[in-house]
Amino acid sequence: MPRSDGLFRETAERVVREVGGLEFEHFYVDDASRRLVRFPKSMDVVLSMNLYADILSDLGAETAGGLGLAPSGCFGDGWAYFESVHGSAPDIAGRGIANPTATIRSAAMMLEHMGLGAEGEATRGGGGARLPRRQGADARPGRHGEDARDGTGGARRVPQHG
Repeated sequence: MPRSDGLFRETAERVVREVGGLEFEHFYVDDASRRLVRFPKSMDVVLSMNLYADILSDLGAETAGGLGLAPSGCFGDGWAYFESVHGSAPDIAGRGIANPTATIRSAAMMLEHMGLGAEGEATRGGGGARLPRRQGADARPGRHGEDARDGTGGARRVPQHG
């Protein structure tokens, strides 16, 4: 890994030195995974190459309640995009079990990034009803964030109008 991932690490270390005021620690992906599970509050921001970031974000999402809950944002110099960590999940399309929480939270992050904090908070549910949080033994999600008890992930069919 030192040779294959070296350019990424060298660039990150150079940027940290140039910008100043940043703390930086390097971990191999297996150690970073262990630390995210064992000490989840010890990492404020994780900077990683795409493959490792995908692995770490899935791990973090699962430990926090499931992929169906995890929003994500990717940021560049003059752009940003936001999406659910889990992707589009086409294998469950049309089955009435999709959990929209991650998509809603990603949209809220996008609004906040655009300077629309109040709208982001309202999208997340801050202006009224909040999205439910599962707790205790029932918080162990099945595939695609499905609720461990009934397989619905809390999803309800919405009547189609039109």
